[in-house]
Amino acid sequence: MSISNSKTPPSEIFGHPKGLLYLFFAELWERFSFYGMRALLVLYMTKHLLFDDDMAFGVYAAYMSLVYVTPIIGGILADKVLGFRKAILLGGVLMALGHFFLTIELPVFFYGSLALIIVGNGFFKPNISSFVGELYKQGDSRRDSGFTIFYLGINLGAAIAPLVCAWFAETYGWHYGFVLAGIGMLIGLIVFKKGLKSNVFEAKGLVPNSELYHQKTIGLNKGQLAILGSFLAVPLFATIVRFNEFEHYLVWIVSTFLIGYIVYVFTKVSSIEKKRLLVAVYFTVLYTLFSAIFEQAGSSLTLFADRNVNLVGMDAAGTNSINAGFIILLAIPFSMLWTFLSKKKKNPNSAVKFGLGLLFLGLGFIIFALSAHSVDSFARTSMLYLVLGYLVLTVGELFLSPIGLSKMTELSPLKYVAFIMGVWFSANFYGHFFAGKIAKLTTVSNGEANIFSSGVFGDIVTFITGLTPDIATQSSESFQQLFSYVSVYASFGVISLIVGIFAILISPVIKKMMAGIH
Repeated sequence: MSISNSKTPPSEIFGHPKGLLYLFFAELWERFSFYGMRALLVLYMTKHLLFDDDMAFGVYAAYMSLVYVTPIIGGILADKVLGFRKAILLGGVLMALGHFFLTIELPVFFYGSLALIIVGNGFFKPNISSFVGELYKQGDSRRDSGFTIFYLGINLGAAIAPLVCAWFAETYGWHYGFVLAGIGMLIGLIVFKKGLKSNVFEAKGLVPNSELYHQKTIGLNKGQLAILGSFLAVPLFATIVRFNEFEHYLVWIVSTFLIGYIVYVFTKVSSIEKKRLLVAVYFTVLYTLFSAIFEQAGSSLTLFADRNVNLVGMDAAGTNSINAGFIILLAIPFSMLWTFLSKKKKNPNSAVKFGLGLLFLGLGFIIFALSAHSVDSFARTSMLYLVLGYLVLTVGELFLSPIGLSKMTELSPLKYVAFIMGVWFSANFYGHFFAGKIAKLTTVSNGEANIFSSGVFGDIVTFITGLTPDIATQSSESFQQLFSYVSVYASFGVISLIVGIFAILISPVIKKMMAGIH
């Protein structure tokens, strides 16, 4: 008997496809594992492995950037061979192994574990996001709302993990924090498997071409070759993380591949799809800038909190949960806001939202810089500025990141949706690469000032922070370190504001190129 006239079809829950609930919780636990380990990583390297700041920032930046370049490959393999389901399962297993192997304190396991997570994330991250997009038909008004809810799942995991994993690491030892992160990944896999068994995804996410999948080479089918290739890639990525000073060569290789493949896709699609593809690339460029500045959170902002902030109620690793905590509070209201504004026909188009996202990001970092006005005799600032800055840049993130996820699934040609999602995540690859460069500007070396200490930016820094290089160098090393942090935050905050204003000004042109997509 047909159920199409039922008010609430069995395949829906709270007005959204039921599959969203399972993907929500699978992503929640996967992000718990990822962000739990991320919150510990820089502190583990500087406090336990005794890396200097430059080495720790280099390893962190290489690891975090590679985590977001492998989704390009994982997206292509899912599009052509594996399908979303198999790619997500493979990625989850690799990531769980990576977290558990971090407990073995040998260099080969340290770098190998990071490489396992890098490869695993390449299969998991783009394909679970693409899977969410496949739950909604083209033009479905619930899409932005659904992605914002999904984004809430990401940040529930990201908010809980730094606090819990940091407590375990502080109480029992670093390795217990990493074990807890691995357990989180296993729970995510179990939730996803339960969704598959319950058939909530119906026929979605299956192998795209069964005949191609079962073709054999050297006695292995394409799926088995993908698994073998994943493990063979681990030593390569481990080497890149270890010798991160040469990562810029990889940036050129990835850029050449991306540009070449995008040009290839460009030749295969219609004129409307060409314009939409250009918009997808434009949004990715803006997101790259956003990511480069925003991702100070796991590196320089963590050390800033540890060294120059009077923390109350949490340690430096725990401050990584502040951003995610605000997203938990704000994601549902923002989801409701977009739905409400859509009904009123006043919902800003995506190009405007991207500009606003950059404006709020810039303002958040300017607030971090303003903390210098509250500095005490120990070169420590009020935690209020840290919390308020995170609140403002979180608002910027909600204007940009979940909306970008949603738009990529709409703007990309149907045959290349997972690849275009991989392109979107490549913004994090470039962003983290440049975030590492920005973080290294905050290091103090023999009293030398950074490039933002003089000229126009020097005047901007003095105006915002009230500090000058002379004041800093005549004080203790702690004050020099504080000046190094706030001068970089003030300068990049202003840069983000300028780009945000420009993005809003050209938004009518971008809206026209989107050809009917809001």
